[in-house]
Amino acid sequence: MNVSPEEIITVALAKTFRNGEVGFTGLATGGAAALYITGIPLAAMAFAQHTHAPDLTILLAGWCINPDLSAMKALPTAEFDRALQDLPCEAQMQTYPGHYAVRRGDVDFGFGSGVQVDQQGNINSTCIGDYQHPDVRLVGSILLPEHLTCFGREYLMMPHHQPRSFVEQVDYVSGVGYPDGLAGRQALGLEHGGPAWIVTPKCIFDFSRPSGRVRLASIHPGIDPEEIIQATGFSVDVNDVPVTPLPEKEELAILRRCVDPHGVLLPRRHSLQLT
Repeated sequence: MNVSPEEIITVALAKTFRNGEVGFTGLATGGAAALYITGIPLAAMAFAQHTHAPDLTILLAGWCINPDLSAMKALPTAEFDRALQDLPCEAQMQTYPGHYAVRRGDVDFGFGSGVQVDQQGNINSTCIGDYQHPDVRLVGSILLPEHLTCFGREYLMMPHHQPRSFVEQVDYVSGVGYPDGLAGRQALGLEHGGPAWIVTPKCIFDFSRPSGRVRLASIHPGIDPEEIIQATGFSVDVNDVPVTPLPEKEELAILRRCVDPHGVLLPRRHSLQLT
């Protein structure tokens, strides 16, 4: 049986979720961004529900609670897309804060992204270059400040792993990581949350929270460690780093038959062979 890199990432993510938690993801459009910010997170949360975390709650786009993703025929293209409104789910929230309030600390984990991330986990989705005279003006912070302060932990999903995305210091802090380590967060009055992982097509990073420094947690199968070094704009130690585990055949069956039977959340491309 073959497995795709996205399926490997999905199962690895799912195994970090705990029963009873609330997970939040928004909607992104356009190829790799939609896959990493919406497709993989939704598949991972649904996989967890089908396996070890049946009471995990999926909060999609801030208002759709526990959607039936197996009934999804295409990824929604907008937050209130008609297809999303008509998707079977447990509930739809029509008022804020509703059942789950971001600023009340009701969300255990979320998924965010940007065009830059640095070695302390700061994320930038606002501009490239000087803020007053940027080279590129981007979409803006949206909910990233809340993701990185109010959620219990954040998974930073980076669809492109290249030096211009992985920088020593972001041009603008849209969401705060660990400036000067955990003590730096606390000095800013941030006693809660922060980034847990950075997920890329090549690897997974986690953090040494005391120092606030990113570190390589695993390298995806088939990726040469030298690729990580060349694609990362800050120094990274690739010595003795494990390979991201492959899913079991039974896990892939659940993912493909129960979670994503129509191939909407994850692409149907399988480049690696399970033994």
